Amino acid sequence: MELLTIALAKGRLAECAVELFEKCGIDCAPLKVETRKLVLHDAQKKYRFIFVKPSDVPTYIERGVADIGVVGKDTLLEENKDVYEIADLGFGACRMCVAGYRQQKGAITNSVLRVASKYENVAREYYARQGITVDIIKLNGSVELGPVIGLSDVIVDIVESGRTLEANDLSVLEEICKITARLVVNKVSMKTRYDEIKPLTDKIIATVEAGIK
Repeated sequence: MELLTIALAKGRLAECAVELFEKCGIDCAPLKVETRKLVLHDAQKKYRFIFVKPSDVPTYIERGVADIGVVGKDTLLEENKDVYEIADLGFGACRMCVAGYRQQKGAITNSVLRVASKYENVAREYYARQGITVDIIKLNGSVELGPVIGLSDVIVDIVESGRTLEANDLSVLEEICKITARLVVNKVSMKTRYDEIKPLTDKIIATVEAGIK
């Protein structure tokens, strides 16, 4: 039987996902050994796990290279790929926010609001809903520098503890949405491999719900 392929975002989300799969009865010991390999298997060789950049998970799922994936809601919103979002897994919690200098809130008079973010689509859609004209400045790292050095008026980014904002005298001005890890499935796989995928996703969901109670 062909292995089910599961795409995981490298880093903390993958670690949490592996913990969840173990609670579901999958022996993930081989995945916990330090290695540079990007393709690994569970101990029973029933599942193939691929480790990719977080922003690439929806692409692997949409293209059918992977059947199932775990990815942050922020990535799903930004990438807007054609996949099934099956469940909120609860971990990786943070917020998508607009941040900047507190004294600037409501006081920016530029006709075009300058917004620095790696989440270009999220930022553009958020301000479009408000009828605000924006100049989106794409930054891939240290987004907080935007307002600090005058590159942008505000930033749109995910916020966990808020310590980086505080260290740079910035504050959350608006919350766009809450972010957590999501379970996603390829649409074709869900049809053609339903008898394999549905029991697994049901077990994952039941395990998550049991942990919440």
